[in-house]
Amino acid sequence: MIPKDRVIDQLNELGLKNLNDAFYNLSTGQLYERAIYRREGVLSHYGPIVVRTGQHTGRSPNDKFIVKEATSEKFVNWGKINTSIDEKKFDQIFEKMKIYIQNKDVFVQDCYAGADPQYKLRLRVITETAWHNVFARNLFRRIASKEELAKHVPDFTIIDMPNFHANPATDGTNSEVFVIINFAKKLVLIGGTHYAGEIKKSAFTVLNYLLPLKGVMSMHCSANIGKEDDSAVLFGLSGTGKTTLSADPKRRLIGDDEHGWSDNGIFNYEGGCYAKVIRLSEEAEPDIFKTTRTFGTVLENVKIDADTRLLDLDDDTLTENTRAAYPITFIENIEPTGQGGHPRNIIMLTADAFGVLPPVAKLTNQQAMYHFLSGYTAKVAGTEKGITEPKATFSTCFGAPFMVLNPSVYADLLGKKIKEHNVNCWLLNTGWTGGPYGVGKRMKIAYTRAMLDAILSGELAKVETKEDPYFGLNVPVSCPNVPQEVLDPRNTWQSKEEYDKTAVKLANMFHENFKQFEKNVEADVINAGPKALTNA
Repeated sequence: MIPKDRVIDQLNELGLKNLNDAFYNLSTGQLYERAIYRREGVLSHYGPIVVRTGQHTGRSPNDKFIVKEATSEKFVNWGKINTSIDEKKFDQIFEKMKIYIQNKDVFVQDCYAGADPQYKLRLRVITETAWHNVFARNLFRRIASKEELAKHVPDFTIIDMPNFHANPATDGTNSEVFVIINFAKKLVLIGGTHYAGEIKKSAFTVLNYLLPLKGVMSMHCSANIGKEDDSAVLFGLSGTGKTTLSADPKRRLIGDDEHGWSDNGIFNYEGGCYAKVIRLSEEAEPDIFKTTRTFGTVLENVKIDADTRLLDLDDDTLTENTRAAYPITFIENIEPTGQGGHPRNIIMLTADAFGVLPPVAKLTNQQAMYHFLSGYTAKVAGTEKGITEPKATFSTCFGAPFMVLNPSVYADLLGKKIKEHNVNCWLLNTGWTGGPYGVGKRMKIAYTRAMLDAILSGELAKVETKEDPYFGLNVPVSCPNVPQEVLDPRNTWQSKEEYDKTAVKLANMFHENFKQFEKNVEADVINAGPKALTNA
């Protein structure tokens, strides 16, 4: 174990001086005790610690910055997502944080991201609160060996001070909240928000910058592996079923959110899961439900009875985005190494609320790159204020807020690896059938599971396909345990004319969105998009 004096010296070197105390690599139990003593959270009846994140119950995408400096400036895809801040402002904020933290406690957790030893990112997470340290301990990969821990030198340091607020008028931020990444100084500064997801996603953003420059594909996806060591990757935005569908009793879970794909195969970045738990069903998702009854889990913004300490997972008073952060080892059927071979199948998930995309389609390599760059899903009425009808959402690479490099870098890497390893690619629509949201119904999970099973078993690759007239997708004419009429979305609509109009509308949205990529991709990828521009 690293002697405490050495940890203090290392913190002093960072400029974190005159601390009240520095708690290094405390166990989960020790951190629980500190968090409860400091009134950061309460212990629930079943064992998890329950915390509140205040006004910020989700990420603050408009408050994320990357320092514009010489070593990384030419690589970063600057714009609305990757907003720049100058080095002087970074230094100014950091100096204020150093003053703020004097005479206060800090909690230090040494860990790493990346199950492949060749590409792991050694981390040091320094937090103002004990419960954020539990979160880091749960979500990142732990260092099991005392000898390795003693030799740990961080590649990146994340400093999280939620009670420190920036001054937008002088600090160059958009609000009191900030998440600032400095690639030259290998530092991440987080302040003004108690939402712990900023810690996890800042490390993911760093990996999305570093690894592709080494030829490693960085992916916002879930992954699992079958009995024949056949890996599968599932891309998808929130609400498309990425976590639910990757939890398969017949397959071992590699990870549910962030992965790399190197010459060695795929590997999980994380050591834990950060699952949404609002209205969680014990019957539908027993593994995740169990974690909400397990000591060691951190529950964010979940309703708890003050007297009985019983949980109410259905209560969305504080937020719809209630979360559970827990080690992946809390899930029974996992791949303990966090690694798998090169995937046999890649599945791109979408929840089409317009009800016009086919429920499943086989993608060519060019179509896979097109839909990867598009990152399409649709929000529905009620999910956000002001949305009264389905709204198309395009999130580049199925994770635009975390992609630092030009999207073509990730697409080129994906295309190269798909071709090199002869991977089958699919589009799986978990959205609406029989009409748009409000008219049709959500695709039955049993049908989606049957289509996914047929993909992973290899059966669906043998089935004859026909081309969708609007989207150019190769749609299987049959699938085991799925009614044939479900596979053709037009046949499920009462009004074929309305279907045609809606299909044209969505096809045009795809075309309009893809214009931003056209100068950086080959013509065959551009031509792999929807075929229809006007209603016949």
